Amino acid sequence: MKVSLDRHNPHIAVITIENTAKMNALTRQMMKELGKLWDDLEADDTRCIIITGAGERAFCAGADISGDLSATEDKTAMINHSLLKTDAYSKPIIAAINGDCVGGGLELMLSTDIRCAATTARFGLPEVKWSIYPFGGATTKLIQQIGHVHAMDLLLTGRLISSKEAQKLNLINIALDNEEVMNWALERAELIAANSPSAIQAVKTQITSSICDQVKSREQLEQLLGDHVRGQPDFTEGTTAFIEKRKPIY
Repeated sequence: MKVSLDRHNPHIAVITIENTAKMNALTRQMMKELGKLWDDLEADDTRCIIITGAGERAFCAGADISGDLSATEDKTAMINHSLLKTDAYSKPIIAAINGDCVGGGLELMLSTDIRCAATTARFGLPEVKWSIYPFGGATTKLIQQIGHVHAMDLLLTGRLISSKEAQKLNLINIALDNEEVMNWALERAELIAANSPSAIQAVKTQITSSICDQVKSREQLEQLLGDHVRGQPDFTEGTTAFIEKRKPIY
């Protein structure tokens, strides 16, 4: 279980989420590692970042909920940073979505700029099925990116959609055969890296600053709502059912 960094060339970094036994779910330690990588890459000469998952089953299934689910200010800040939820970030990020992208994995994807996905990948926010509040940015960023009705459909039903439907909703740029995903991402990264770094980073900083200002303005309410959900009997039943791999009874 780790988050690794490789270099395609001096200016293009490839981050890989590796926890294949659990659909590349992010443990607390992996979130810390991912947050540190964001900081390191922001500070160095990297011009473009690609993020992907290990294997072919999943890009990322979000947080590993078999761990500690208690909420503290420090944990919330750590999760937010790993997902770039409220960070104004200057380096372009491409998501090479090799498999299922759900829950916090989809929220991580919402912080990327360009997205290609395998045709076998599925997308969704199933948190409501397990009485979990999607507090990683979905309730603010998703509506901005695909519109109210489509965002509410995903947020309220918890259903999974195919790559083709995700492309129709403009959630991703393109759906490709599995073996073509990384090549497409690298081609786009090379085009970006060949451009002026100062101009690229100025554009990215302006866009993410505007988005993050809106997200931050809703952070207090989101935290209150998340705390409320965690305090309900539904939360205990939902998370227990998830771990036990059964249907919850509400």
